Amino acid sequence: MTRRIPEVALVAALAAALLAAPARADENDYPTDARADYVFGCMAANGQTREALEKCSCSLDALASILPYDKYVQASTILSMRQGIGQRTTAFKATKMFDDKVADLRRAQAEAEIRCYRGAS
Repeated sequence: MTRRIPEVALVAALAAALLAAPARADENDYPTDARADYVFGCMAANGQTREALEKCSCSLDALASILPYDKYVQASTILSMRQGIGQRTTAFKATKMFDDKVADLRRAQAEAEIRCYRGAS
Protein backbone atom coordinates (compact mmCIF):
# COMPACT_ATOMS: atom_id res chain seq x y z
CA MET A 1 0.00 0.00 0.00
CA THR A 2 2.88 2.42 0.67
CA ARG A 3 4.17 1.90 -2.86
CA ARG A 4 0.92 3.17 -4.33
CA ILE A 5 1.29 6.65 -2.80
CA PRO A 6 4.55 7.45 -4.66
CA GLU A 7 3.03 6.21 -7.95
CA VAL A 8 -0.05 8.38 -7.50
CA ALA A 9 2.17 11.32 -6.54
CA LEU A 10 4.29 10.80 -9.66
CA VAL A 11 1.23 10.75 -11.91
CA ALA A 12 -0.15 13.85 -10.20
CA ALA A 13 3.18 15.68 -10.57
CA LEU A 14 3.43 14.80 -14.26
CA ALA A 15 -0.16 15.87 -14.82
CA ALA A 16 0.53 19.21 -13.14
CA ALA A 17 3.63 19.74 -15.27
CA LEU A 18 1.72 18.94 -18.45
CA LEU A 19 -1.05 21.37 -17.56
CA ALA A 20 1.31 24.13 -16.50
CA ALA A 21 3.33 24.11 -19.73
CA PRO A 22 2.41 27.12 -21.84
CA ALA A 23 1.34 26.52 -25.42
CA ARG A 24 3.02 28.49 -28.17
CA ALA A 25 1.46 29.14 -31.55
CA ASP A 26 4.76 29.42 -33.45
CA GLU A 27 5.07 26.60 -35.97
CA ASN A 28 8.84 27.00 -35.95
CA ASP A 29 9.13 26.08 -32.28
CA TYR A 30 9.85 22.41 -33.04
CA PRO A 31 13.57 21.89 -32.38
CA THR A 32 15.71 20.49 -35.17
CA ASP A 33 16.37 17.18 -33.39
CA ALA A 34 12.63 16.64 -32.87
CA ARG A 35 12.00 17.41 -36.54
CA ALA A 36 14.72 14.95 -37.58
CA ASP A 37 13.35 12.22 -35.27
CA TYR A 38 9.86 12.69 -36.69
CA VAL A 39 11.01 12.59 -40.32
CA PHE A 40 13.31 9.58 -39.76
CA GLY A 41 10.49 7.66 -38.05
CA CYS A 42 8.01 8.64 -40.73
CA MET A 43 10.39 7.54 -43.49
CA ALA A 44 11.02 4.23 -41.74
CA ALA A 45 7.27 3.61 -41.82
CA ASN A 46 6.70 4.92 -45.36
CA GLY A 47 9.83 3.98 -47.29
CA GLN A 48 13.28 5.41 -47.66
CA THR A 49 12.52 7.32 -50.85
CA ARG A 50 12.73 10.94 -51.91
CA GLU A 51 8.93 10.99 -52.17
CA ALA A 52 8.64 9.73 -48.58
CA LEU A 53 11.08 12.42 -47.43
CA GLU A 54 8.97 15.12 -49.07
CA LYS A 55 5.70 13.78 -47.68
CA CYS A 56 7.11 13.23 -44.20
CA SER A 57 8.59 16.75 -44.15
CA CYS A 58 5.28 18.16 -45.34
CA SER A 59 3.48 16.18 -42.66
CA LEU A 60 5.70 17.57 -39.92
CA ASP A 61 5.31 21.13 -41.21
CA ALA A 62 1.53 20.70 -41.28
CA LEU A 63 1.53 19.18 -37.79
CA ALA A 64 3.68 22.03 -36.47
CA SER A 65 1.32 24.60 -37.97
CA ILE A 66 -1.60 23.05 -36.09
CA LEU A 67 -0.12 21.87 -32.79
CA PRO A 68 2.47 23.81 -30.75
CA TYR A 69 5.56 21.81 -29.83
CA ASP A 70 4.74 21.82 -26.11
CA LYS A 71 1.40 20.12 -26.81
CA TYR A 72 3.10 17.65 -29.17
CA VAL A 73 5.54 16.69 -26.41
CA GLN A 74 2.74 16.38 -23.85
CA ALA A 75 0.67 14.07 -26.06
CA SER A 76 3.73 12.01 -27.06
CA THR A 77 4.65 11.59 -23.40
CA ILE A 78 1.15 10.46 -22.53
CA LEU A 79 1.17 7.92 -25.37
CA SER A 80 4.53 6.63 -24.18
CA MET A 81 3.31 6.31 -20.59
CA ARG A 82 0.23 4.41 -21.77
CA GLN A 83 2.38 1.64 -23.20
CA GLY A 84 3.62 0.48 -19.82
CA ILE A 85 2.12 -1.87 -17.28
CA GLY A 86 0.76 -1.11 -13.83
CA GLN A 87 -0.97 1.59 -11.92
CA ARG A 88 0.84 4.51 -13.57
CA THR A 89 -0.22 3.25 -16.97
CA THR A 90 -3.79 2.87 -15.80
CA ALA A 91 -3.82 6.46 -14.56
CA PHE A 92 -2.67 7.69 -17.97
CA LYS A 93 -5.28 5.57 -19.73
CA ALA A 94 -8.16 6.54 -17.45
CA THR A 95 -7.78 10.32 -17.28
CA LYS A 96 -9.96 12.41 -19.60
CA MET A 97 -7.51 15.31 -19.54
CA PHE A 98 -4.89 13.01 -21.08
CA ASP A 99 -7.41 11.67 -23.60
CA ASP A 100 -8.06 15.23 -24.77
CA LYS A 101 -4.36 15.94 -25.30
CA VAL A 102 -3.90 12.74 -27.31
CA ALA A 103 -7.04 13.52 -29.32
CA ASP A 104 -5.57 16.93 -30.25
CA LEU A 105 -2.45 15.19 -31.54
CA ARG A 106 -4.48 12.62 -33.48
CA ARG A 107 -6.57 15.38 -35.11
CA ALA A 108 -3.43 17.28 -36.10
CA GLN A 109 -1.89 14.09 -37.53
CA ALA A 110 -5.05 13.38 -39.52
CA GLU A 111 -5.06 16.91 -40.94
CA ALA A 112 -1.37 16.60 -41.83
CA GLU A 113 -2.07 13.31 -43.60
CA ILE A 114 -4.87 14.88 -45.62
CA ARG A 115 -2.67 17.81 -46.60
CA CYS A 116 0.43 15.82 -47.49
CA TYR A 117 -0.59 12.31 -48.50
CA ARG A 118 -4.06 12.55 -49.93
CA GLY A 119 -3.70 15.98 -51.46
CA ALA A 120 -0.50 14.99 -53.27
CA SER A 121 -0.49 12.81 -56.33
